[in-house]
Amino acid sequence: MLKTLANAVLFQCGWFACVLGGDSAWLLLGIAVLAVHLLWISSWSGEGQMMLAVTLLGTVTDTTLRAFGVFHFSMPGPLIPFWLILLWALLATTLRHCLAWSAQPWWQASLLGAAGGPLSYYAGSQLAGVSFGYGTAPTMIGLALLWAMLFPVLHWIAGQLGD
Repeated sequence: MLKTLANAVLFQCGWFACVLGGDSAWLLLGIAVLAVHLLWISSWSGEGQMMLAVTLLGTVTDTTLRAFGVFHFSMPGPLIPFWLILLWALLATTLRHCLAWSAQPWWQASLLGAAGGPLSYYAGSQLAGVSFGYGTAPTMIGLALLWAMLFPVLHWIAGQLGD
């Protein structure tokens, strides 16, 4: 129970560091959260593959959304900013811990994804200065549909890789 609570608190600390700090020294706090997770809550051997897979899938997903004009970042380039890549790694740390309850049945993950995914993007956009190319309402609806499918997939990855 203590590790589950610590996982949730660490994730939130990392989320705020990434979103508020952008690509700055604040990212060191996000990296420290990953290190604490791997040293105290879990282990690299147990979660490393899963964290890499989730981070890669998330980076491809958000980079694709950026390429289609869904997200507009202040920094130029084809990829999403590093702080958002780090957020995907931080999200991966929750899948077997504080968000493990949402994995089964699959529709719980779908409902949580449909609600939590867009809310996280909206909050992040307000704090990090990211704009939505198609307006707020259409983007939130699209993200809800995407995350309703994506979050069960992330849980499936968490169940398949590592142990």
